[in-house]
Amino acid sequence: MAEAAKQDTFIWEGTDRRGKRVRGESAGRNVTLVKANLRRQGVNPSKVRKKPKPLFGGQTKKKITAKDISIFSRQLATMMSSGVPLVQSFEIIGRGHDNPSMRDLVGAIKSDVEGGNNLADALRKHPNQFDQLTCNLVHAGEQAGILEDLLGKIASYKEKTEAIKSKVKKAMFYPAAVLVVAFIITAILLIFVIPQFESLFSGFGADLPALTRAVVDLSEIFQAYWWAIFGGFGIVLYGFINAKKKSVAVQEAVDKISLKLPVIGGILNKAAIARYGRTLSTMFAAGVPLVEALESVAGAVGNSVYGNAVTAMRSEVSTGTSLTDAMTHANVFPNMVVQMTSIGEEAGSVDHMLSKVADFYEQEVDDAVDSLSSLLEPLIMAILGVLIGTLVIAMYLPIFKMGSAI
Repeated sequence: MAEAAKQDTFIWEGTDRRGKRVRGESAGRNVTLVKANLRRQGVNPSKVRKKPKPLFGGQTKKKITAKDISIFSRQLATMMSSGVPLVQSFEIIGRGHDNPSMRDLVGAIKSDVEGGNNLADALRKHPNQFDQLTCNLVHAGEQAGILEDLLGKIASYKEKTEAIKSKVKKAMFYPAAVLVVAFIITAILLIFVIPQFESLFSGFGADLPALTRAVVDLSEIFQAYWWAIFGGFGIVLYGFINAKKKSVAVQEAVDKISLKLPVIGGILNKAAIARYGRTLSTMFAAGVPLVEALESVAGAVGNSVYGNAVTAMRSEVSTGTSLTDAMTHANVFPNMVVQMTSIGEEAGSVDHMLSKVADFYEQEVDDAVDSLSSLLEPLIMAILGVLIGTLVIAMYLPIFKMGSAI
């Protein structure tokens, strides 16, 4: 990763194996390495120079997102189905993209294809953008001569999986937003507002009510140790995220707990089943063998609980067990999903039935997220109202007490 960050973009010109003049852009650490890479691709470079960096107002590099790859897949599928040659499709897509990083990626793929590599091998050189599933489907399409059809299936798959990811993120955002907003508002009141009342109460010369005393004590703690509280919160959050990325055990524990959470757990379960059905359906339709397809599906379901279950299913299927029986033994799929898969196996239309399963559960996720949004909006107001109301009552109790005494 450190080496990739130091690479520059170079503009080059040269001739290909047929003697045709070609030009393009490639990433590399220096001119010598770029020339060597071009020669391996069958290009004899005549000019190679570093691409000048943009001045004020110029475009800056942006991260390539999953949405960029989804759009790229759809554009390539549309052009190929319209009869546009592959290399020309890359030129059109690259010139029309707003993201300079995406233009560089498309240019690198185009150079690889022009150099004699097939599309699947060109995509495999960019594993951060193109996963194993995409590369396997492209390879299957090239081998079977149905690349146009499979590019369309990949584009549809990418669009649907990105849509389901967006829905899940939206569902997870709301509870997090409630907690963060409540914490920030409470901290502001305790650090800046409560001390003003505290100075007023100090002249009363009487004992404060228990609730008021507790709030004042909490305010003093926040004033004295706010840096430790916020810093500790940040460190815990960073440590949790880092551990989740690096530790398989932590990842599995978080995935297992998240599936059992009220409301959110149901959405995550449905999303994982939808991605399972969509991915396996796409692989089946492409003619990928079941054992190989399940290997790709295990990494695409988005939850380690389901991923481990699919991996176990793959082992069973490789020994001759039917897909339906393997799903039953996995004990993570609803009975409806298992029965529809069984019907698909008997009728020889597993891809069609799994696609129906994916459609159903994607709609279930949509409905659940919409319901969650409607539920949490008043819940956010209620939580904030209780917090702020408690603090306000605590501050006015001594004033009411003093008024009744008078």
